Amino acid sequence: MKKSLFYLPVIGLFLGFLSKSFAQPATDSFLTNLLAKNPNPIFQEVIRHPEKYRLQIIYTQIDRDRRNRPTFTNYQFNVDSTFYFNPASTVKLPLAMLSLEKLNHMKVPGVDKFTAMQFDSAFSGQTREWRDETSPTGYPSIAHLIRKAFLVSENDPYSRMYEFVGQQTINRTLHQKGYPDTRITHRFVRMTPDENRHTNPVRFIREDGSLIYSQPAAYNSDPFDFSRLDTLGIGYLTSGDSLVQKPFDFSGRNKLPLESLHTLLESVLFPESVPAHQRFDLTPDDYSFLYQYLSQFPGETNYPKYDAEQYYDSYAKFFFQDSLHHQVPKGVRIFNKVGWAYGFLTDASYVADFQNGVEYLLSATVYVNRDGILNDNRYEYETVGHPFLYQLGQTIHQYELTRKRKYRPNLDRFAISYETRTQDARPIVRDVDN
Repeated sequence: MKKSLFYLPVIGLFLGFLSKSFAQPATDSFLTNLLAKNPNPIFQEVIRHPEKYRLQIIYTQIDRDRRNRPTFTNYQFNVDSTFYFNPASTVKLPLAMLSLEKLNHMKVPGVDKFTAMQFDSAFSGQTREWRDETSPTGYPSIAHLIRKAFLVSENDPYSRMYEFVGQQTINRTLHQKGYPDTRITHRFVRMTPDENRHTNPVRFIREDGSLIYSQPAAYNSDPFDFSRLDTLGIGYLTSGDSLVQKPFDFSGRNKLPLESLHTLLESVLFPESVPAHQRFDLTPDDYSFLYQYLSQFPGETNYPKYDAEQYYDSYAKFFFQDSLHHQVPKGVRIFNKVGWAYGFLTDASYVADFQNGVEYLLSATVYVNRDGILNDNRYEYETVGHPFLYQLGQTIHQYELTRKRKYRPNLDRFAISYETRTQDARPIVRDVDN
């Protein structure tokens, strides 16, 4: 456990994690004892075998003083930044923040997150994107890419933000901000390492289609450090469904340690708590926009017009995703980003319970792949992974409901005026690639 003062919660957490980089996984007795109180058999199976399930958990208690300033107390279970897990769609969180920051640094008159944009192609494997009929304008925009990346975790928006920011800028900026163990190397489409180093030309346009600004194609000449071998499993299926009987190699894939993900989420929700160099250069409107779409439900959203039955309230809220009931408790909003791929399920969440005056941060990743074969789509997501994360979420939330606080938090900063779905003739969006 570490007790952090108001101005240093994130940097303290980060430096603490760095000091453990070459030590045993970090586990706090308080969190261990709390988790032991949940008798659910699936939950206890995972808790008792953290190495088998590659389990990592970070839980942050938040307490306010009389002026509503937060103090953070961090607890960990089996946390180790060298213990690789595939971050999957959680990388969409830093990409969204980097995209908004880049727009603000460009300072091009007439260009902001709502400006229509188009993606061209200039290298092998690249594809164009001229239109997006799910957006209010019929064109892509950074704002609309973020909506789709957050609400139901669509994949194409991530690849487009990757192309807008550029591989070199993504990695240099994250490292400069204090996340040296992160690595973003690829889009979410099948491309070679060299193709992923090249990113598309992008242009911003007016409503009449005339050009405002053109960004040329880019290339990342910076080398990556792939010296650490990260392999998993006993075999994997190729794209042609051939079985390769050797571990799957993740050494060149995206990497986002859980502590970095947890800190990134904390930094966007509590930017005043980190040193200036660790903050993203975002406007107040950017923060409000991020808060809305990190927490808004798909069924509340008009653009895209997602199928509210398929994409129910807790669809991308793993700590509240009960298999029987898909509703989030009244008064609770979850500001989070999830990811799932290769048998890994990951969620980083800030939970605000407005009805009960409760707030906390919770991040976890778990691996469920009994047969050890990657890419066969035979993962125990529904029988082990999701039930475990739901039980974890409920364990922490129920504890928080009873935890005594000297001052009830004022959560007005996170109170959002959410959309109301309107009825129109546009087709419902179903079965997106995520």
